[in-house]
Amino acid sequence: MHQQKRQPELVEGNLPVFVFPTELIFYADDQSTHKQVLTLYNPYEFALKFKVLCTTPNKYVVVDAAGAVKPQCCVDIVIRHRDVRSCHYGVIDKFRLQVSEQSQRKALGRKEVVATLLPSAKEQQKEEEEKRIKEHLTESLFFEQSFQPENRAVSSGPSLLTVFLGVVCIAALMLPTMGDVESLVPLYLHLSVNQKLVAAYILGLITMAILRT
Repeated sequence: MHQQKRQPELVEGNLPVFVFPTELIFYADDQSTHKQVLTLYNPYEFALKFKVLCTTPNKYVVVDAAGAVKPQCCVDIVIRHRDVRSCHYGVIDKFRLQVSEQSQRKALGRKEVVATLLPSAKEQQKEEEEKRIKEHLTESLFFEQSFQPENRAVSSGPSLLTVFLGVVCIAALMLPTMGDVESLVPLYLHLSVNQKLVAAYILGLITMAILRT
């Protein structure tokens, strides 16, 4: 009964294979990366046989390239890169893990894992950082362009503060100068020549700012 219950899952090539990681990256300048570990998981209630194949087996050493995984267990597969040369930089190799039930020969499932040799981990990090910076600058430029029309609409005319300062400067220039005894304006509102010069200078700056907008 147990065999009949699980039989639909044991169709050749359809059994999901769980492997981590799904990509191996080796760095030529970092010997610690020349040895990688693949973990094969077996979440099923029956044991699995596995076999590791590679498109370029002369470049790698696979420890325990074949074996078995107990039900609901996992096994580590050690892969070493033994041909670290510049001619292999950027070349994508593939590992294929095939699994089958212990009592059968047919492959119930398979999973491919890509492997790449890169020259330097620091260069890779630098490229990724430059890529992130470019993406950030692109996003910033996009938002600036998106909000530019609104900013122009807001800055299309002089602000209330500018208009108020202009009115104050004009009023100051219209007030009497100190020493003008014939004026009906109180003495405390009489301005000196220097004060009026400052008001005229500020008014000129305000006028230029308004004309530029």
